[in-house]
Amino acid sequence: MNSRYLAVMSLAIMALGFIITLFLEDTTWVFILQSGFEAGLVGGIADWFAVTALFRHPLGIPIPHTSLLLRNRDKIVRALISALEDELLNKASIENRIRKLKLLQAGGSMLTKLVALRKVRVGAIEELIPIVQQLPLERAAAIAQSGVGAMVERMDFKLLADNLLTKTMEAGYDEKVLDYALGEALQWSQQPTTRAMLGKLANDKLSEVKMGGLMGFAVQAFAGFMDEEKIGGMLQGMLVSGIRNLQDRDSAYRDTIMRELRVRLLQLAEDDERIGKLQQRVLDAIASDKGELFMLARLEELRSLALEKLEEQRQTGAPSLFKLYASIVRSLNRDPERIARWEDKLLAYAIHLVETNHYRIGQLVKDNLEQMDDAALVSMLEDKVGQDLQWIRVNGAICGFIVGIVLSLIQLI
Repeated sequence: MNSRYLAVMSLAIMALGFIITLFLEDTTWVFILQSGFEAGLVGGIADWFAVTALFRHPLGIPIPHTSLLLRNRDKIVRALISALEDELLNKASIENRIRKLKLLQAGGSMLTKLVALRKVRVGAIEELIPIVQQLPLERAAAIAQSGVGAMVERMDFKLLADNLLTKTMEAGYDEKVLDYALGEALQWSQQPTTRAMLGKLANDKLSEVKMGGLMGFAVQAFAGFMDEEKIGGMLQGMLVSGIRNLQDRDSAYRDTIMRELRVRLLQLAEDDERIGKLQQRVLDAIASDKGELFMLARLEELRSLALEKLEEQRQTGAPSLFKLYASIVRSLNRDPERIARWEDKLLAYAIHLVETNHYRIGQLVKDNLEQMDDAALVSMLEDKVGQDLQWIRVNGAICGFIVGIVLSLIQLI
C-alpha cells in the first residue's frame, strides 16, 4: 500500500475513533481509548504539518517557517553540490579509484570478448561497407593528385635518375634489355619478308649509284649479276650473323656497345636540362585532367577491391578481423614495457581529465536543478524521499495513541 494513503488512513482512524468515543458511555475504558485517539490525532496532525511544511505551505497558508525546501532552495543546491564535490565525489577519491583500475587491460579484455563474437565482427564489417561506398573519391582524387604533384616537385630527379641507372646496371638490367632487343631483332631478321625487303632496298639503292670508270663498271656488273633475292639473302645472312655475334657475351663488339650505352645513360643522368624537362613533363601529366581521371580510376579500383574483400569477410564471419586483432595483441604482449608506458599515459590523461573537469559535476547538478520549476522539484523530492517521510505521520499517530493511553492510565492512578 502507498505510504501516503496509509498515513492518511492512520489519521482518519484516529479522528474517527475519537469521534466515536464522544458518543459512548463515560466509562474507564472509553476514557482510556478517547485519550489514546485524541493524542494519536494530535500527533498525526502535528507530524502531517511537519512533513508538509518541508515541501509546501500547509493548506496553502503562508505560515512562517513552512515550505522549507523551496525557501532554502539555493542553500540546499549549494550544500548538495558541496557534498558531491568535497565529500562524495571529490577529486582525491576519484583519482584513487582510477589509479586502482587497469584501464588498458580492462579495455583490452572487453575488446577481446567483443571481437571473439561473430556477430560483433560481422556487425563491424556491415557498418564499414556503407562508409567505404560513400567515400568522396572525387575529392580524394583531387587531394591525391595534389599530393603526388607536390611529392614529385620536391623529388631530386637527378639523384633519382642516377640511383635508378646505378641499380639498373648493378642488377644487369641494361644487358637484359639489350638481349631482349637483339632477340626481337634476330626473330625479325630471319623472316622471309625481311629478306625480300632488304633485297629490294639494296637493289633500289644500287640503281641510284652514279659512279664512272672502272668502279662504276664493277658496281653495274655486280648489280646485273645479283638479283633482289640473292642480295636480300646475302644481307639477311650478314644481319643474322651480326646479331648472333652481339648476343655472344664474349663478343668485343657487344662490350663496345654496352660501354657506349652505359656512357650515354650516365650522361643522360647528368644532363640537368633534360632531367628538368622530364620532371616538368611528369608534373604536367599529373596536373592535367587525364592525371585526375587516372587517380580517380585507381581509387575506384581500390574501392571495388576493398568492397569485394569486405563482402567476402562478411559472408565468412570476418575471420581476418579477428586474426588482425590477435596479431596486434600478440605483438603488444611481447613488449610489456610499451603497454606499461601506454597504461601510465592513459592513467595520467584520465587523472588530468578529472582535475580539469571536476567542477562540471557540481555545474551539471546545478544546471539540472535550475531547469526544474518549484512544482517539478517538489514532485521529484516527494517521489524520492516523500514516501519514507509519510511513515513519520503514521508513527506519530501510533506513538500519540500509545502515549495518550499511558497518560490516561497515569491520570487514573
